[in-house]
Amino acid sequence: MEDSTSPATSNTSHKAVWPAAAVPGQGIPWLNPDRANGRPALLGTDDRPDRPATETRTGDPVNPDQEPGPTENAQLSGLPDRTGNPDHGPGPEAEDRTENSGQSDGESGPPVRVDHGAPGTVPEPGRGTGDRESVSLTADRDQDGTAVLDELRAAIGRYVVLPSEEALTAVTLWVAASHIQPALQHAPRLAVVGPTKGCGKSRVLDVLHETVHKPMMTVNTSPAVVFRVIGEDPPTLLVDEADTIFGPKAGDKEDLRGLLNAGHQRNRPAWRISGPEHKATAFPTFAMAALAAIGDLPDTITDRAVVLRMQKRKPGERITPFRSRYSAPELNALRDRLTAWLAPLRSTAEGLVPQMPVEDRAADTWEPLVIVADLAGGHWPSRARAACLAMTRNEVVQDEQTTLKTRLLRDIRRVFEQQGDQEALRSHDLLAALIQDAEAPWAEYGTKGLNAYHLANLLRDFGISPANHRFENGRQAKAYARNQFLDAWARYCPDPAQPAPAAGEAVVARRAQGKPLTPPSGTLPIGPPGGPAGPRPTR
Repeated sequence: MEDSTSPATSNTSHKAVWPAAAVPGQGIPWLNPDRANGRPALLGTDDRPDRPATETRTGDPVNPDQEPGPTENAQLSGLPDRTGNPDHGPGPEAEDRTENSGQSDGESGPPVRVDHGAPGTVPEPGRGTGDRESVSLTADRDQDGTAVLDELRAAIGRYVVLPSEEALTAVTLWVAASHIQPALQHAPRLAVVGPTKGCGKSRVLDVLHETVHKPMMTVNTSPAVVFRVIGEDPPTLLVDEADTIFGPKAGDKEDLRGLLNAGHQRNRPAWRISGPEHKATAFPTFAMAALAAIGDLPDTITDRAVVLRMQKRKPGERITPFRSRYSAPELNALRDRLTAWLAPLRSTAEGLVPQMPVEDRAADTWEPLVIVADLAGGHWPSRARAACLAMTRNEVVQDEQTTLKTRLLRDIRRVFEQQGDQEALRSHDLLAALIQDAEAPWAEYGTKGLNAYHLANLLRDFGISPANHRFENGRQAKAYARNQFLDAWARYCPDPAQPAPAAGEAVVARRAQGKPLTPPSGTLPIGPPGGPAGPRPTR
């Protein structure tokens, strides 16, 4: 007998039948798996191709001012109908209407008026409105950047313990930014550093390998390899054990460091003589890179990087064990959703010029992450800018604590404050105060401690030098005037006692040397660090 559900059959009668009983092991009888498009048949829907797409109920006109319900939204989402034609969505299930369900196994029943709300009646077989709505919501969720980033952030937080909520936000946005590399002007580095082994550095790279665009994991690579793998669509470089490349025993690796520095910005190729004809060849260097190392990386790399300063987990901190066989599929699914969302937006991202809360190289590094946040919308723009401010400020403090010359400026400011901010201090008195600080390195500087020659040499780069000064008792001596230090203090170690900027105010975290201090302009939507939701902040 001819199948009444075939698209070639024209059904003019309105009939409804009782569904056949399900037999264990044979599946649901009213779902036909032999569809041309591989989707199960949805009985209880109207297959008539001549039915208008806007018709929702028999005899009911469509109100253009009415908000479409879930059924209409599912119909407009382009789901294929029973004939496999994407232009005709499955017919809506309406209340109090006559439904054509076709014939089953050659049996036909009398026309039955089906009222889904009346007791004693059988629900229409097939997938209901809720199922079709869930399919539509799944498709919408895949295109919702906020939802994708939220799920990625939660997934990363399950496998690694990052130093802060801001660090977790930064890693999430860095992963997403790798999927729009062709649209970016700068390729930020991700420096994953820790004081010892066992801080989770390699685990971060494991998670990145399953989520970034075209990952290339390597250990102790050579510049020649990197030159040849970077092309128009470069991979995302993941370099583990980077301390073996840049450490004190690594030897001459300046070529690789120069390549990584140049690759931070587009159109910085490396020229080499190549081929049998010995022609000058330009090798592209632009590619995003994550580097994991014990100890700090070279300053020229960290200055171009989002820095994660990892710490060992405390006994109470728990993570989900990372096992490739079951962790990779989950992370790969998020990677595919990132690609589906961001790949069509590359041209849009290329034209975006986001407002940044920092300047100079810090702005170059964080701009791709802020672009992704602005594309996602929701709470991500404010969350990204808050993370940018917090992490760049942290690096400024880190630089102050590790750079010897900056440490000297801070210690000299402390000595002036202890002396009541006098107009000038004798060189002898200043040196004595510096050496008396047991926590400072000045007593052990050189062979016999810091002396007047050392002090003048360290301060020369800041344009500071001693001069003859006449004091109140009429005696003249070599001294350092306080007003000589004001500009250097403002540039390299801003006074922490100054009031913090109000929320929403643009703050310059890094200022270029030699430029005058200018007041910030504009406001930024800076929200609370970490956002309203997310994994518990851990250290």
